[in-house]
Amino acid sequence: MKALILFFFCFNLYANDKILGFWLSENEKAVVEIYKKDQKFFGKLVWLRKEYSGEVPVALDVNNFDKELQKRKLNGLNILTDFVYEDGEYKDGEIYDPESGNTYSAYMVLENDNKIKLRGYIGFSFIGRTSYWARQKSAKPDNLEIKK
Repeated sequence: MKALILFFFCFNLYANDKILGFWLSENEKAVVEIYKKDQKFFGKLVWLRKEYSGEVPVALDVNNFDKELQKRKLNGLNILTDFVYEDGEYKDGEIYDPESGNTYSAYMVLENDNKIKLRGYIGFSFIGRTSYWARQKSAKPDNLEIKK
């Protein structure tokens, strides 16, 4: 019986870690690295189309409502924070949207090994927006084409 409990515990640990890695945002403007710290999941920006294409030398958080934070670099910024895994869902987290400067409650579901469903919302999950992210092999998007 102890072996069976240990098996399910280890399987659950492995299952929730399947989300770790690099993910291309739905609009293909950024790659986010999802990582785990203290049993919670976070995501930081590791590639930005604006920088890669030369549109800007360094992308800054210019849409943030806090004037001091407008000076910080977007590359390396955590935009996914404090997600916990439970019953096949990463929940109770937040997503920061650098394009609007807003932070939203959020949850994520790993639809398959290569696709995340991410929903950001205000108050109730039915008031929000869903996007789908695609797994990447590295911080640089697979089959990258710059669309101008």
